[in-house]
Amino acid sequence: MVGCGNLLKHISHSLKRRSTTVSSTSSSTIVGSSFRSVSDIKKMEYSSASTHVNDYKRQALDFVDFLNASPSSFHAVHEASRRLEQAGFQRINEKDSWDLKRAGKYYFTRNGSSLVAFIVGGRYEHGQSGFSIVGAHTDSPCLKVKPVSKKEQVGYIEVGVQLYGGGIWHTWFDRDLGIAGRVMVQQEDGSFKHTLVHINKPILRVPTLAIHLDGSANEAFKFNKETHMLPVLATTAKSVLNAVKEEGYNKSWGPNQTKNHHPALIHILAETMKVEARQICDFELCLFDTQPATLGGVYDEFVFSARLDNLGMSYCSLMALIQSSKDTQRLSNESNVSMISLFDNEEIGSTSAHGANSNLLPSVIERIISSSIDHKLPPTNTKIAFEKAIHRSMLVSADMAHAVHPNYSEKYEENHRPQMHKGTVIKINANQRYATTAPTSLILREIARQRNIPIQEFVVRNDSPCGSTIGPMLSAKLGLRTIDVGNPQLSMHSIREIGGVDDVKNGIDLLQAFFDLFPCVDSVVTVD
Repeated sequence: MVGCGNLLKHISHSLKRRSTTVSSTSSSTIVGSSFRSVSDIKKMEYSSASTHVNDYKRQALDFVDFLNASPSSFHAVHEASRRLEQAGFQRINEKDSWDLKRAGKYYFTRNGSSLVAFIVGGRYEHGQSGFSIVGAHTDSPCLKVKPVSKKEQVGYIEVGVQLYGGGIWHTWFDRDLGIAGRVMVQQEDGSFKHTLVHINKPILRVPTLAIHLDGSANEAFKFNKETHMLPVLATTAKSVLNAVKEEGYNKSWGPNQTKNHHPALIHILAETMKVEARQICDFELCLFDTQPATLGGVYDEFVFSARLDNLGMSYCSLMALIQSSKDTQRLSNESNVSMISLFDNEEIGSTSAHGANSNLLPSVIERIISSSIDHKLPPTNTKIAFEKAIHRSMLVSADMAHAVHPNYSEKYEENHRPQMHKGTVIKINANQRYATTAPTSLILREIARQRNIPIQEFVVRNDSPCGSTIGPMLSAKLGLRTIDVGNPQLSMHSIREIGGVDDVKNGIDLLQAFFDLFPCVDSVVTVD
């Protein structure tokens, strides 16, 4: 064990401290948090980096901050909005008419959990230009609080939860869980505000059964999703001792939520948001692992975190657009609209008003084509202009990919085993579970070649099932050329996943190159 002391010093890192904060963006969304906001936290310092942090690690550290600020899809959209506004993007609203400008930078949100941001090229012309689009999603498998969550059994207070998406649910046992999401808060004037809450404190836990009472636990960990996945909030005894005296119910306020949820839960929500318990009228809350995202491995080469699928590609999409927007000369010569669309509800099929199977993407394309640009009126026949634009456009469906697993390498097709640090993965499936085609693959490969950006390929084995993405759905809905890509990761859908540090920057570079070069490369590709 000679030298272990130095090794431990080499890989040690500083932890972030907790505090209570409230913040907002121009959307007037209020954020209550028991964790210091990202802008107030100094980037984590790793002793292994010494005085030098390379570009790959610097980008990964920023990604770690993004992850820690985004325990729910609502928070991911709020954090993306904050970054867009810092980069000079103007918030617009679907309820309003749009008066757009060439080289203008815009964004809007829908439901607080989906976001679209776009830049109008300096040479954009209705009916003559296309759209360079990157699509990703903000949601991840999790446990969500039931509408009536109050449960009490054998001296314990528990919280009823629903399973959202296809999680590896056994990984949620024995984890320190917090709560985050949105709350509808009634104001003194009778109005209601969408308010975010982030309780980054281990207030819940789903305990396993001791091996002494279940001798088969190491052979097959079996559990009932309804009765065994109940997070413990408190004991009944302590709940009685710490009970807060309830105020008389006033009908001028919303429904009394303590009838459906334990008062202890309602009061910690109210305390975090700095409101009164009676102001809480409804909410959508998810549980999350309070262990923060971090860099790991002896060389700090991994990202250990929850929600890499798909905050990983949401972050890469966001930062690619922001970085592309900084090149004013390129923007002035750009003919296309560069766009990202971050959808909610991909993990449950995308069929919602704010998912990829909604009208969100076709609607925003139609709105842009129907809007005046630099006070120039839109075309009289917007339907024809829309169809022409679609055939000058391309979608990159960006969703995390599977890295080859060192302990299960036999599960991967022998010639398609993506590795970390070796580039973003192009995903291909003959049965169109991925929307990649030869022309779209060629276009992205050529873009990567021109910028010297590494890429890989992934195909599932014939004896293995294949997941899918928003790619095939949007490709079919719009008749839009599409390619499926994603950064490689391990432990997808676990409560703790593993990604590669270098792949964060690789993914951003590839998507930024797509925004920068797609119109030019597309002009030399002929199919129909």
